[in-house]
Amino acid sequence: MSDIDKAIVPILKRTMNNDAFRDEVITGKECQVVLMALQPGEEIGAEVHDDHDQILIIVEGNGQAVLSGQAREIGANDLVFVHAGVEHNFINTGKRTLKLYTVYAPPEHAAGTHHDTKKEADEAG
Repeated sequence: MSDIDKAIVPILKRTMNNDAFRDEVITGKECQVVLMALQPGEEIGAEVHDDHDQILIIVEGNGQAVLSGQAREIGANDLVFVHAGVEHNFINTGKRTLKLYTVYAPPEHAAGTHHDTKKEADEAG
């Protein structure tokens, strides 16, 4: 596969077809794209990235974004920008899978990271 083939990703199709809790798509020197799928009632879990900005784009489903303790409803076509140092959590409050992709800058996970479930992600640390 050529460099340009690796660099062009049908991100909406990949996101819609993803059922894994976390699946790294591409990692560069300064940023990374990761797919996520949260099952009904599932959440990412409150976390803070002290030296990372994070952008999350919701593709399907609905839920809540909790930033610095304040919750707001989110759904398809919403973008949430999480500034470095902000405590955040994302919760699937809907009846179907919440599908999204996220951009970390700089990268947060090792290239090739794949966790089918949140439990698997938690166990991996």
